[in-house]
Amino acid sequence: MIPRIGASVTDFGTAVVRQLEPMNVFVANRSAGIANSRDKFRSLQILSRHSIGMPKTTFVRDRGDVTASINRIGGAPVIIKLLEGTQGVGVILADSIKIAEAIIETLQTAKQNVLVQGFVGESKGRDARAFVVGDRVVGAMRRVAQGDEFRSNVHRGGQVESIELDDEYRETAIRAAQIMGLRIAGVDMLEGKEGPQVMEVNSFPGLEGIERATRTDIAGAIVDYCAAHVDFPEMDIRQRLTVNRGYGVCELVVPEGSHFVGMTIAEAAFTDKDINVLTLYRGSTVIPNPKSTRNMEAGDRLLCSGKQEAMKAMVPTKTRKKRSPKIKTLDSAMIEDATSHSDQS
Repeated sequence: MIPRIGASVTDFGTAVVRQLEPMNVFVANRSAGIANSRDKFRSLQILSRHSIGMPKTTFVRDRGDVTASINRIGGAPVIIKLLEGTQGVGVILADSIKIAEAIIETLQTAKQNVLVQGFVGESKGRDARAFVVGDRVVGAMRRVAQGDEFRSNVHRGGQVESIELDDEYRETAIRAAQIMGLRIAGVDMLEGKEGPQVMEVNSFPGLEGIERATRTDIAGAIVDYCAAHVDFPEMDIRQRLTVNRGYGVCELVVPEGSHFVGMTIAEAAFTDKDINVLTLYRGSTVIPNPKSTRNMEAGDRLLCSGKQEAMKAMVPTKTRKKRSPKIKTLDSAMIEDATSHSDQS
């Protein structure tokens, strides 16, 4: 397989993954997860749906939106990021709105779309990287920027030290990787006042810095994880269910005021409707394979598999204003002219 001209190594890696996935070859990180993690905007959109802490972020397309966007996230200073970038490339600190406008205008002239993030001052040029393999953190390090450099990346000269993450940071890293669909990931987090703030989830994390800091065989942990899953691979349930006509996977939300609020899963008769509740999401809490006796609350999200028509029927219908078609009266001369042209052709 040959990558297209101008393709990055990551593009090539994603293409290889897409080739391997349907061939019964174990793939730790699937192509969808890699593609989503590479797009910073898309990855933050996905994480925000699951109540993952992150710096306030806005997307800027036009120069005229810069001031309003910066005000929305709390004002300058701000961090400007390209949608794609690694090792700290394409990450710029702007101390004022005027500087931010000039930087964004320059980047947009080069056909680059940008994200603007609030500057988390309390992190003081430091961040934590958790290396996630499967459902556990196998190593973690703190990266500290040197001198006037605010970027703590190892490739920017950042110094590293091994750290022991507390439960909140560890769980956040594992959840972020799983939400992105990555079994192997480097999760970068700022140490904010309100707890861990996820900056990025890397699908191709480097090993040099983390192994040097932790003195842990991270590569060996990856090999062991992959070897353990070769004989017992995880199944893509969505893909398998598409084989069964009329069945699928969807997420049902219990809205405020719904008659399901207070009901147990058994009382809602999911099983009778040929629907299985796989996972219940309640805020930041994940409850896999919930018991039939569990009560549902407003705001719960239920990941279900089953008959699609039955699942659609459980979604409350919204009242929509009926649209009356607008009938335009055509000029008779125009009709005659169009008819004559049609006859001539």
